[in-house]
Amino acid sequence: MPHRIFKKSKPKATIANLASLGMNQKDFITDFKHYYAHRLGQDNPCCSPHYTYEALSMLISDRLIERWKKTQNTYQTTECKQAYYLSMEFLMGRSLSNAMLNLGVTDVATKAMYDLGLDIEELVEAEADAGLGNGGLGRLAACFIDSCATLQLPVTGYGLRYEYGMFSQSIHNGEQLENPDHWLKNGNVWEIERPEYSHRIKFGGHTEIRTNKNGKQQSYWLNTNDIIAVPYDTPIPGYQNGTVNTLRLWKATATESFDLQEFNAGDYAESVAAKNTAENITMVLYPNDANENGKALRLRQQYLLASASLQDVLANWVKHNGNDFSQFAAKNCFQLNDTHPSISVAELMRLLIDEHDLSWAKAWEIVQQTLAYTNHTLLPEALEKWSVGLMQYLLPRLMEIIFEINAQFLAEVSAFWPGDNSKLAQMSIIEEGGDKQVRMAYLAIVGSFSVNGVAELHSQLLQQGLFKDFYELWPEKFNNKTNGVTPRRWLAACNPDLATLISRNIGHTWITNLSELEQLKPLINKSSFREEWYKVQQLGKQNLIDYLQEEMQIELDVNALFDIQVKRIHEYKRQILNVLHVIHLYDRIKNGDTKNWTNRCVLIGGKAAPGYVMAKKTIKLINNVAQVINNDPEVGNKLKLIFIPNYRVSAMEKICPGADLSEQVSTAGKEASGTGNMKFMMNGALTIGTLDGANIEIREEVGAENFFLFGLTEDQVEALRPHYNPNAMIHADADLKQVMHLIESGHFNQFEAGIFDDILNSLKSPHDPWMTIADFRSYIDAQKQVEIAYADRKKWTQMSILNTASSGKFSTDRTISDYNNDIWNLDPIAIKAK
Repeated sequence: MPHRIFKKSKPKATIANLASLGMNQKDFITDFKHYYAHRLGQDNPCCSPHYTYEALSMLISDRLIERWKKTQNTYQTTECKQAYYLSMEFLMGRSLSNAMLNLGVTDVATKAMYDLGLDIEELVEAEADAGLGNGGLGRLAACFIDSCATLQLPVTGYGLRYEYGMFSQSIHNGEQLENPDHWLKNGNVWEIERPEYSHRIKFGGHTEIRTNKNGKQQSYWLNTNDIIAVPYDTPIPGYQNGTVNTLRLWKATATESFDLQEFNAGDYAESVAAKNTAENITMVLYPNDANENGKALRLRQQYLLASASLQDVLANWVKHNGNDFSQFAAKNCFQLNDTHPSISVAELMRLLIDEHDLSWAKAWEIVQQTLAYTNHTLLPEALEKWSVGLMQYLLPRLMEIIFEINAQFLAEVSAFWPGDNSKLAQMSIIEEGGDKQVRMAYLAIVGSFSVNGVAELHSQLLQQGLFKDFYELWPEKFNNKTNGVTPRRWLAACNPDLATLISRNIGHTWITNLSELEQLKPLINKSSFREEWYKVQQLGKQNLIDYLQEEMQIELDVNALFDIQVKRIHEYKRQILNVLHVIHLYDRIKNGDTKNWTNRCVLIGGKAAPGYVMAKKTIKLINNVAQVINNDPEVGNKLKLIFIPNYRVSAMEKICPGADLSEQVSTAGKEASGTGNMKFMMNGALTIGTLDGANIEIREEVGAENFFLFGLTEDQVEALRPHYNPNAMIHADADLKQVMHLIESGHFNQFEAGIFDDILNSLKSPHDPWMTIADFRSYIDAQKQVEIAYADRKKWTQMSILNTASSGKFSTDRTISDYNNDIWNLDPIAIKAK
């Protein structure tokens, strides 16, 4: 009798829950030693802090991940509505210090490292900045996801994992040099690769109309050149609340990374050509798009972000709900951070129609109920446009969808404005002309249920100017959400001495409720508190001096007025106006006009886009002027001008606590919001600025008497523009005439004839859009008021305290609450903290 074979059923996989990781000093030391020895292969102390940084980061990361898993499981089991923040930039900076703060383990980790003979500050400094952003847009996105986690809102960030971030800037002969910023050269301990959630992204090919399985005519996208988007997840912790959200960044890879036949045939370069071509998409943040190849690469980046992110959300939906999309809009919301992700409108339509068989009407209903658009610019030239020809070549199916969206939209415009053909041309998503263009901002407005600006003035100007016709058609779509910054990184973490002083007097809860800083106001008249505040501010300045001494080998006077302007170099931000004032001060010194003089250190930092010639010449002018002033013994400590190279998040964390005066001098009506102004205010700096962007709201909060206002208003700028005559203004103002003469005479470029002619011509042009000359006299007068106030230590300290005390509005916790209350409508999900 044959033996019977019993086939065992496969056991159900079970993974036991591990015990929670310890949070005390002993646990940290034990885990640190484990990682240092067994994961990093180190035995003896290493001369480089890299391995000790990694070991500490690993033990912190482990504790984030156990909370992360619980957070994501809670979101899934509660079936809560979720939001997704799509941004081409996430300027995260360093993660270690922020993670320790938000986990509440900074003191424990510091003591544990001390017991091991390590300086935790040295470990923190060993981390590379994750420079995945160009400026305020990317830093805002990073602050937003911090606040979402702190408010326990189920929000996922989606971006791109650039191999090289914003370039590393060095200065040679006064000029900017761009060097690769390979922030990933030592790996990234904070991320987890998730290849199981990869998605295929289509490019190129063509479309054909065919009959689908239901007997209907349908457009098919065929013969495409595909790449794979691979996600890398980074945990984003809320402040000591157990919530850890996700930042998912996409890396582009080839469908087949290696062609063995080509390799065996001896064509080694061709064997990996597909891999290299695919990976180029996420190689560099913002490739230079001055040529067609650069434009195509930029469009590929934007589409990769949109398609991968939308596919990801839809795949998760189908996994739990099948192809029933009846509740999709009720459970999901996408926030588009500026115009870059606006291709999402057409891509979501494509996915719903082509991949999930929804009708056009049903798909469009879902799109218009789930997409929301944030605009970040008032400059028409900064609004993205793509050539129809390029779109048809790279994304032919999406171009078809955009044409249909536009046709239906123009029918609505025609019904609202019967017979007004000019209105149709003005509002069309397709800009007609020799080279037809797709107006991506218009696509975003048409496809979104919400359109917001980022400061009260900015939102008003959008409604009255840039998007006036759309506002008239759909006023209910438009709203304002004034930007903010996270107080965790930009006060509690970067300025621990000031944070400690504040907490000692009003408690710790301001860290998650910044409006509680109002409690500082009664302390303004308390002399002992003012003295403590002054000492902390001086300490912040000394720390900045030490940082600059180490970085640049320069020495500064801690008692001088620290006058700081750090931001992206751009003509509208008017670093040039700052330089004109510095030259004026220099001229006063040379002429002996130094009675009641206030010593001043002017610090300027920022990067110019590689293709932005005028911005790069501005950097050259700053450095040339600095070279003359800083080496003139007659000037001495009365005046210093320093250009801080390679401005980045970690540098701002040193700069911010050391500022006395914050320069926010953009032409009125040009700055959408600004967030550097908020960081400086939060740390007690006073602001000199125009009525532009969030300056207006800062002035309202702190009071006009505590804000150094100058310059034309937006209305005055526009009224003056038709008859603007800067040459007449120069001749009518002796100080300005002398400043211009010093530049024109070559005083700052004696061996480089003519290099500043373009700047001079721009300043003197009646067509200068920034109208710098028009604001010179008002700016000089306001700076004199700064000097008078700074000379009165008691008054200045009172104003400094009042700035911090009045900064509550400018927390991203408030901003995100506004987004949630008015746009997302998410329920906070409590996660039990461990």
